[in-house]
Amino acid sequence: MGTAGAVPLPEDQPGQSFLSRFVGVFLSPGETFEDIVRKPDFVAPLVVSIVIAVSATELFLAKIDMAAIIRWAMEHSSRAASVPPEQMEQMVGKIAHFQTIAAHVAGVVWVPIVALVTALIGMLALSTVFGGKLSFKTAFSIASYAYLVNIPETLILSVMVLFGDPQHIISNPQNPAPVTLGFFLDPTTTSKPLMSLASSVDIFTFWLMAVLAIGFAAASARRAKTSSMFSVYFGLWVVWALIKMGVSTLSG
Repeated sequence: MGTAGAVPLPEDQPGQSFLSRFVGVFLSPGETFEDIVRKPDFVAPLVVSIVIAVSATELFLAKIDMAAIIRWAMEHSSRAASVPPEQMEQMVGKIAHFQTIAAHVAGVVWVPIVALVTALIGMLALSTVFGGKLSFKTAFSIASYAYLVNIPETLILSVMVLFGDPQHIISNPQNPAPVTLGFFLDPTTTSKPLMSLASSVDIFTFWLMAVLAIGFAAASARRAKTSSMFSVYFGLWVVWALIKMGVSTLSG
């Protein structure tokens, strides 16, 4: 995953096409991110990821009943017995309506938000830990291209929505596809903290962290190793996973 040994390209040499970079992120990320650092751009990868995310979100909402997800969660909560059926249905309707609107919005804004956050983390790590400087455009371009590795996960999710068991998604909406450990656990018998942790163990999240590490290591002019940048993202992932576990414990 490192970038050592790569030969710098002249600044005036044209950058690779978007298609070449798209394929390169998956097959040769080291060389691809060196080209992205030399000629940064983020519009094309960002637009492609947003279009695919929105399409997957709309497919999910069209095929899976949001009210059924909310109802299942409420029926299996510790307070279910104290809520009258009529009141529960009213709550289900209101929450499902809000969640549907939130899902529509998230389909559009989620990718840019993740790209922005991961770009800022990379910039901050390079400047404070490794003493390097990086423009926001370059950092945002690295993050936008790195996010492309999530496209296979989105496609797997779409296949599960179309051909999988809808009841599994209704009862375990945080783990709709077999890319997390949480997909293989029963939410009715697994403790909430363990379920939260298992849901965080996502192979595509680790792939994204690895590709981000390659990209920012390439941008650091050899100041940072790929393994060092990966440790930055992995450490933050551990903190986030622990916070989620703590919240799930309190809510249980």
